[in-house]
Amino acid sequence: MSAAPHHPVYTGGDAALSAVAEAIAADWAAVGVRGSFLARNLDTGEQLGFDADEPVPLASVAKVPLALVVLDRVAAGELDPARPVTVDPRTSSVGPTGLAAFRHPATVAVGDLLLLMLSVSDNAAADALFDLVPTAETDARLRAWGCDGIRVRHRMNHLYECAAGAAGNDFSLALELAVRDEGTGRHTIETLDPAHANAGTAAALVGLLQRVWRDEISTPSATAELRRLMGHQVFTQRLAGELRADTLRWSGKTGTFLHLRHEIGVVEADSGDRVAMAALTRATRRAGLAPDIDQAIGAAGRDAFEALRS
Repeated sequence: MSAAPHHPVYTGGDAALSAVAEAIAADWAAVGVRGSFLARNLDTGEQLGFDADEPVPLASVAKVPLALVVLDRVAAGELDPARPVTVDPRTSSVGPTGLAAFRHPATVAVGDLLLLMLSVSDNAAADALFDLVPTAETDARLRAWGCDGIRVRHRMNHLYECAAGAAGNDFSLALELAVRDEGTGRHTIETLDPAHANAGTAAALVGLLQRVWRDEISTPSATAELRRLMGHQVFTQRLAGELRADTLRWSGKTGTFLHLRHEIGVVEADSGDRVAMAALTRATRRAGLAPDIDQAIGAAGRDAFEALRS
């Protein structure tokens, strides 16, 4: 039985902004994507998007709130950024980058684990930080800060454990299950269910970015360091894809797992314009590599920035 047609709920301060949001949603649908999108000018408050209040599994986007909680503990003097942590591949999280790809134990300072986690999306670095600031503590701190639309419930390796539990070592089968379940709302892989996953809404994530960029959460030293670290992300194929220029600065974090392709971040222009964005997508087709989806996300970032800049 095929899924019922989806009708996005649009956000836009006026007809022109709503039209941009509608065009982005249509572009995403044309390449086989459902998702949530929100872009907001951090100074004027104008915004545009669609389905911004729909909870979505975050994949590696969850590393941003984790980083803020760790940095908050550093700022409070409860955690030394120079503290050495040994990561052993025999027990650490799997992943294609950073320490997760290492074959031998390595000792890295807490501050550098943060850099690896945010610059190359290192899962082993993230789970080493979760050893120091457990998921329950991270989630509780987000609640205390009023970040009710973001939930942190599990370590990064749990993504792979749940996929393996459903599909064994057949990643292609796991992808097929993820796409199939997207149309039914019943999730074979637990960490793709927003009720059990690390999850968030585009609205909550943009709200978090706004508070980080305006020093309205945690402490200024923690938010400044988070901004610096997000500026080191090496992946530029999504929202940053068409926002690369000498007059623009992009600070972001991608998230990728099975059919999920996300990015959140802030683009800052020399003119003073600052626009926060969250693009959370789920493919409705099987595709291990999908440059057309990344390009559609990049086009959304460009169009939203042009529409919202002063």
